[in-house]
Amino acid sequence: MGRITWEQYFMAQSHLLASRSTCDRLMVGATIVRDNRIIAGGYNGSVAGETHCIDEQCLMDHGHCIRTVHAEMNAILQCAKFGASTEEAELYVTHYPCVNCSKAIIQAGIKKVSYAKNYHNHPYAEQLFEQAGVALHYVPLEEINNIKTAEPLKKEIVAALKQLPDSIEHDALIRAVKTQL
Repeated sequence: MGRITWEQYFMAQSHLLASRSTCDRLMVGATIVRDNRIIAGGYNGSVAGETHCIDEQCLMDHGHCIRTVHAEMNAILQCAKFGASTEEAELYVTHYPCVNCSKAIIQAGIKKVSYAKNYHNHPYAEQLFEQAGVALHYVPLEEINNIKTAEPLKKEIVAALKQLPDSIEHDALIRAVKTQL
């Protein structure tokens, strides 16, 4: 088995980012890429410093959580914050973008959106993407689930860690690696 494709790599990154989500309703991750280089990532969660939905329920209004900033928006805002151009970039996102995120994606100059799950795909979002010339690409979750993991390397990682000087932190690190891999 050869190495994974760029598409699988970036989509797997988005799924990893989704695991940081602070929303109980839906965990979403997004990765923005230019020239096969990750320039930003985001996940859905509260505004910095605000209460998280996982700590105190979602703040619902008309069936939507108004506390949550969407993953796509967080990734785009990271680019704005740190001065990374999104012109001609690609977005890898775990779920099909909502209408508002679709508008932001178009305005940011992103030219391709790859997504792993259909989620309330709104016809207006589809229309906007088509009019703007944004390519949509469905990447089935099964392609990501078949990616090999670091499990076969567990013994080598633990052996390498044992070569480090002894310390309390060292022992804690070895225990953590053994339980995580």
